[in-house]
Amino acid sequence: MGTLVFHILVILFFLIADVNRKGSVKEESLLIDFPNVLPDLKETEKEVQEQETSNEQASTDLENQNRTNTASNQLASKNTTTSVDKFFDDEYLKEIEAAKHLVSDVSNQLSKKIIDIGDIKMPVETTEGMEPDSIKNVIYAGESNIAYYLDNRFHVRLLNPLYLAQGGGKVIVDIVVNRQGKVLEAIPRKNNSIKDEQVFLYAKEASLRTVFNADPSAVPAQKGTIHYTFIAQ
Repeated sequence: MGTLVFHILVILFFLIADVNRKGSVKEESLLIDFPNVLPDLKETEKEVQEQETSNEQASTDLENQNRTNTASNQLASKNTTTSVDKFFDDEYLKEIEAAKHLVSDVSNQLSKKIIDIGDIKMPVETTEGMEPDSIKNVIYAGESNIAYYLDNRFHVRLLNPLYLAQGGGKVIVDIVVNRQGKVLEAIPRKNNSIKDEQVFLYAKEASLRTVFNADPSAVPAQKGTIHYTFIAQ
């Protein structure tokens, strides 16, 4: 029994001694080797400054380019607008100038005295005091002449418009004469070879002023013609 107790104590002793030994084990320091991954601070700041400078330069170049493009676009637009405006200005000025000429021409025409065809004096061929049988129906005035055709009637007063013509040609006027010898109607026939339109007016006016002899036995509206041969003056 005593031996058993002795052995138990010995075993306990060794167990306690081993625990103390393990608890007093010296702790070794743990060293961690970090690689040199962090860049030098000065070099980093320098790179940042260079990057900022590069960015500022790029921004400045872009802004200058935009300004140049804007100026070019504005200049192109201005040139285009100026060109278009100049085109319209020229056309407008031409129209204004043409309008001025038109107004001037109209004013000149209006300022001229309007001559009434009835106021124009014409030479008159009369048969007062002549025998009816001696009166001819053809009147000569140089190379021009006046001839009329009215059955059994002769002229008392025959106006001569031949000297008024600027252009030449023959005008035939259809007339209607009453019993008293007055010309009631005078209508010039067309003649395309005559360029001076005034000739027709002269012939008509001369016909209306012509007076034939009275004939109570004549028809109320006797028809006839008067022929005017104008020579260009």
